Amino acid sequence: MMLMALTILSAVSARTVAQAAEDSGTSLRGIHEIQVTLRKYEFSPGLLRVRKGERVKLVMAAADHDHGLKLDDFDINQKIPKGTTVVVEFIADKAGTFQFRCSSVCGLGHRNMKGTLVVED
Repeated sequence: MMLMALTILSAVSARTVAQAAEDSGTSLRGIHEIQVTLRKYEFSPGLLRVRKGERVKLVMAAADHDHGLKLDDFDINQKIPKGTTVVVEFIADKAGTFQFRCSSVCGLGHRNMKGTLVVED
């Protein structure tokens, strides 16, 4: 009997916490994971869309050269050596459109290696 009461109480508490988080605009949905491939002279995908408040996990693989990801608005500057995969996590805590770029000189087209992060309300 006691076990059944604790089970019901746990379920009600979890639902209340989830509803409070939803009401406050935060997310309990987990991590928004995005696979990103970096190669001369592009990010693929080059347009990333997330929701404000989400925890974002970028799983980045450098295919052909050392690359980097510089996203100033979220204080990210991560090197990704050729042939490796690097994970960067952050919370998308502000809405807007933000530019990111390669931060490791990767050849003549390096200056054009850019992408866009859209954080939607």
